[in-house]
Amino acid sequence: MSTIMVGNRGYAHGAGAGLNGVFGGMVRAAWEGDVESADALSSELMATIIDSINEGVFTVDKAWRITSFNRAAEQITGIRRVDAIGKSCCDVFRANICDSECALRKTLETGKPVSNKPVYITNAEGHRVPISISTAVLKEKGRTIGGVETFRDLSLVEALRKEVQRRYTFEDIISKNHQMQRLFDMLPEVAASGSTVLIQGASGTGKELFARAIHNLSPRSEGPFVAVNCGALPDTLLESELFGYVAGAFTDAKRDKPGRFALAQGGTIFLDELADVSPALQVRLLRVLQERTYEPLGGIRAIAANVRVVVSTNKPLAELVEEGRFRHDLYYRINVLRMVLPPLCNRKEDIPLLIEHFINRFNKLRVKDIHGVSHEALAILTAHDYPGNVRELQNIIEHAFALCPGGMIEPRHLPDELQPSVEVQVLPGQPAATFETAERQVILGALERNRWNRLAAAKNLGIHKSTFFRKVRSLGIELPEADGRSVKL
Repeated sequence: MSTIMVGNRGYAHGAGAGLNGVFGGMVRAAWEGDVESADALSSELMATIIDSINEGVFTVDKAWRITSFNRAAEQITGIRRVDAIGKSCCDVFRANICDSECALRKTLETGKPVSNKPVYITNAEGHRVPISISTAVLKEKGRTIGGVETFRDLSLVEALRKEVQRRYTFEDIISKNHQMQRLFDMLPEVAASGSTVLIQGASGTGKELFARAIHNLSPRSEGPFVAVNCGALPDTLLESELFGYVAGAFTDAKRDKPGRFALAQGGTIFLDELADVSPALQVRLLRVLQERTYEPLGGIRAIAANVRVVVSTNKPLAELVEEGRFRHDLYYRINVLRMVLPPLCNRKEDIPLLIEHFINRFNKLRVKDIHGVSHEALAILTAHDYPGNVRELQNIIEHAFALCPGGMIEPRHLPDELQPSVEVQVLPGQPAATFETAERQVILGALERNRWNRLAAAKNLGIHKSTFFRKVRSLGIELPEADGRSVKL
């Protein structure tokens, strides 16, 4: 809680940093309406205190004229205090919410404070500056005399966020996991090769995103990208869908219809869930890959297939070959370059990155203002095993967006199946799951994946070794020694 000067008097609001000792007592008194106690602070001393706060602070009267403007506000906006005092706040800040969604106006109308709302302002040099604002009503002896707003400069936070996105984002694929980073490193060479690519991974791990990345990075990027879900159609329809047909090939075929291979000429065709096709269709696909030609249904002339083929499956093809359920010659033909995508349960360090990505996406799609997830919600989301992988996490965030009106996503906004998991685990007298429990699970997962190698686990999580060791110590994680004993760092 911090105190703002209007004229020669101090008024309290709940948007700034707390003050200790005698000052804190006077601030609390002012907040409770005891203005006389606040008057005990001299104007000069209060001005010094307000100017020492590293958050911008300004106050307005009921006519929206700025009545005070601290040093941090000058630094963030680039506008001198003498030039701001007496001006309308919208003329000084030129924020993206001034015209339609002014937070301070909403606070004065409803009496409800706004906390940590992210907005953009335009500074004196015309640059767009991201800030986080909090607002409160100013009262004197129960009478509203204006409003107060504090704001923090988020430029550094925004720059760090963009750096993280740049570092851990490749074509729309987001990950800091070491296995995924190795795949990122492979992608340019794989894309340039022109060879057939096999992408293996469970449903929802992002196989089509990788296929699109291969296409976008390849010399065929100007050509079409055509995706076919081979598991969604019966064999008879899939064959005509892939290769097309000519008029008269069957009763209803009154005109020629090009197949997906024809539509993908000069580009890339992505055959998703290839393991689900029948042995008969496997033979036809083998011919396309070997001879680079195909014949439409009812056709008598081979057509050249000038396409790059990328295939995917969520099944263990090598095992299917041994069981005789998938042709070995087709397997060897498609298994030229193979990329194996890890499930989300093996890359939990990516969950916060993915959550932020989906929140940003849905904020734009739904025109909402969700800031993030609470520590308790993050603990639940990090503890979940995600059998549906990244797609399941995206659906969870979309569900939360439908229920959360704004601010932070809380546990109550998550799907029902995630609600009991926390309640069942919390026994009487035990604290609920916290951010620390989620962090502990992520670190333990990294250690187990790397056979308790500390340096490898730190690299896996993308953090410096000293940061990793500090977190292990603070969380009280016991690490096994070579002789099987456990030791705390």
